[in-house]
Amino acid sequence: MQATTAARRTAEAPMTASARASKAATWWSRCRDRVRGAGEDGMTTAEYAVGTLAACALAAVLYKVVTSGPVSAALQQLIVKALHATF
Repeated sequence: MQATTAARRTAEAPMTASARASKAATWWSRCRDRVRGAGEDGMTTAEYAVGTLAACALAAVLYKVVTSGPVSAALQQLIVKALHATF
């Protein structure tokens, strides 16, 4: 096995600097892509869940504000004023 590897090394032409750089860049690119994809399963689902929860909480707060007495009266007065506007 070692003789085959040694024979292969002597039979191959030496790599140029640009060929080595290209090979290294390709290797780093593959490693980076594997690392970036690792451990991300389900992350978007968690983000959607947190976003949905925040949206529901904001909607509940806005509903409470809009249905409170002073805001409700102000909105009704605004609507009545808009409906009775003269052009």
